[in-house]
Amino acid sequence: MFEEFSSGYYFGRLYVEPFDGEHAVMQRAQHERVNEQLYASGEGIERLDTPLVMKLGTRHFPVHGEEGVPSDTLAVPETLLDDGVRDPPALREVLLAKADRASQLLRLSGGDGRPDNT
Repeated sequence: MFEEFSSGYYFGRLYVEPFDGEHAVMQRAQHERVNEQLYASGEGIERLDTPLVMKLGTRHFPVHGEEGVPSDTLAVPETLLDDGVRDPPALREVLLAKADRASQLLRLSGGDGRPDNT
């Protein structure tokens, strides 16, 4: 789903659709699988529900897992969507922050899910 892109990000393509929730979400099973493959260190017991941090356009935001979201879909609150999503769901290029970068971005945002424009 995601491939190496740079020192700070993985690259992927997901269907992006508007969502009326507070946080961006993706299918729970995929969220856990990506978390395990790309964020887990492999040492000891680790949480697989840690928010992933994605970048769509110029905005970073945490992504949580949720039941009922179609696979390969990123459901994003409308307030975070730009004009690029005109006829949802739209296949879009998405950057996934690597673990170190994600931790840094969550700290900068207060870890409460508020997006930033970095």
